[in-house]
Amino acid sequence: MVFAKRLKAEREKRKAIDPKWTQGYVADLIGVARPTYTAYENGTKQPPMETVSKLADLFNVSTDYLHGKTNDPSPTGKKEDDQLTTIMFHKWDKLDERRRKQALKLIEILEQEADEENSKN
Repeated sequence: MVFAKRLKAEREKRKAIDPKWTQGYVADLIGVARPTYTAYENGTKQPPMETVSKLADLFNVSTDYLHGKTNDPSPTGKKEDDQLTTIMFHKWDKLDERRRKQALKLIEILEQEADEENSKN
């Protein structure tokens, strides 16, 4: 039950900041059906290791933390990624090539704006 409780707690932390973090939203991000994800949070179903890894990456915690083997949620052996970066990569995978090119152009525009702002300071 430790896994289920920690999984739910991690999602609810994010939902307190951004209401889109529903069970359905997380299910979509990790590629499972909402009832399947709900079963993970309820402790009635254990996800395969591949899914546990996806969840740990998504919530930026270690798999050992989710399983209750440690109380330190910090991912081990992984660069500290922030939550937004993790979400960005999950969303990137869902884009077709045309939209990925558009996204890159937008990033270049934002990068240029940041450079201009930094040069003024």
